[in-house]
Amino acid sequence: MNLNTLISRLAPKADWVGLRKVREKIWQYSVKNGNTDSNSYSETEGLMIEVMKNGFLTYASLDNLNQENIELAFNRALKLCERVAPYKILHFENNLRPTHKLKWNSPAQKKMNSEHMGNIHHLLLSSDNLLRKAPHVRTSSGSVWITETETEMCCSLGREIFQNIKNVGYDQQITAEKNGEIQTRTTGRFANMRQSGIEFLNEERMHQDAERLAIEVEELLVAPHCPTGTMDLILPPDQMYIQIHESIGHALEIDRILGDERNYAGWSFVKPEDFGKLQYGSKLLNVTFDPTEIGEDASYGCDDIGNIAKKEYLIKDGVLLKGLGSLESQKRSGLSGVANQRACSWNRPPIDRMANLNVECGNSTMSDMIKAVENGVIMHTNNSWSIDDYRNKFQFGAEYGRIIKDGQLKEVVKNPNYKGISNPFWRNLKMVGDRSTFEISGSPYCGKGEPNQMVKVGHASPACLFNSIEVFGGHK
Repeated sequence: MNLNTLISRLAPKADWVGLRKVREKIWQYSVKNGNTDSNSYSETEGLMIEVMKNGFLTYASLDNLNQENIELAFNRALKLCERVAPYKILHFENNLRPTHKLKWNSPAQKKMNSEHMGNIHHLLLSSDNLLRKAPHVRTSSGSVWITETETEMCCSLGREIFQNIKNVGYDQQITAEKNGEIQTRTTGRFANMRQSGIEFLNEERMHQDAERLAIEVEELLVAPHCPTGTMDLILPPDQMYIQIHESIGHALEIDRILGDERNYAGWSFVKPEDFGKLQYGSKLLNVTFDPTEIGEDASYGCDDIGNIAKKEYLIKDGVLLKGLGSLESQKRSGLSGVANQRACSWNRPPIDRMANLNVECGNSTMSDMIKAVENGVIMHTNNSWSIDDYRNKFQFGAEYGRIIKDGQLKEVVKNPNYKGISNPFWRNLKMVGDRSTFEISGSPYCGKGEPNQMVKVGHASPACLFNSIEVFGGHK
């Protein structure tokens, strides 16, 4: 199918026409308790049509891609545009859909094919066998997921964009029981995801992860509960990602600030007048939107309306500068934004989404941060989260904690939790880790929009130290 040929047939009937064809392949493998659990492959392909006329924009999508069906879908969108345009609240212009020529590919040394399926299955089973060496193991599991997404976009003004994005991730989990005490330790489902070829599935690293988890879950079985009180808190990257995601990322989405998500996923405590003024965190807090970070989960050359991506500071020296909003939200709000209008597939229109949202590195080593703590705790690997619909008051739990006393790591504690309010929490940022503490994480399942859209997001961060945080333990 030649999209430019289609455009030439459809364009004369409207002021502007855009086409976005998406093809996605998904491989998933899992093992459980030393046995194969599931293997699956799926593939989808479809087309989104955008039609602009009289300053209004409508959509139509389909997956039966023949000429007759495409023209029927286009005509439905065109008639809707003509009927609704007199009642529009935003006047669309062509500059809200940029015209660029671009090719962008994820870094990948080894592309997925049938020859690799047996190797992946063997790797999962061998890692699961290492998990099962824990003396009190009850269940063990592991999974690998691989996606390849091809997006082709063109428009009646000459846009030509092709992007190929490959994502690979894995997870390992062990649950153990002793004397009625049950504990679970995981790699963190979202800690091990990259834009990469299958070379990311490194046998040595996965085996080391499995051996570590088998040890740590046994430690948790005999560990005391995390103490309750106000104390210092160190968050490594595998916990920082959810803190960034919930209390910065969603709070800065401009369409949410404008109220688009209010009846579904919530509003935001951030107001339009806060940009350029609000002290979001301490002066050590620097947050960037960076789809150019090589290998991070949501890297791309442009968003799904063709807006070219580049690294931008959202928060600099603790001050809020920009929001997460692409060209439509920027016009509606009058605020500056970024290239983040994304869709989960061919059958959804693009909306404001997080992509790679990162905390920039500081100059403290992990040893520096531990030595600076008189009374505190370090928490690894998120296992629960809760935040209000203004993205303000929150509570997070982790799988594995260790007490810090007088600058030294002490005993392991189970069920560590902490809570706070977004701005005061980030203003208590005391030290930011250097590159040696920096790791990439993310999520393949960030949900938003009606109808719902699940997209991949990336969060890269160093470890961070916060002072005077409310910490508490779990209870039976």
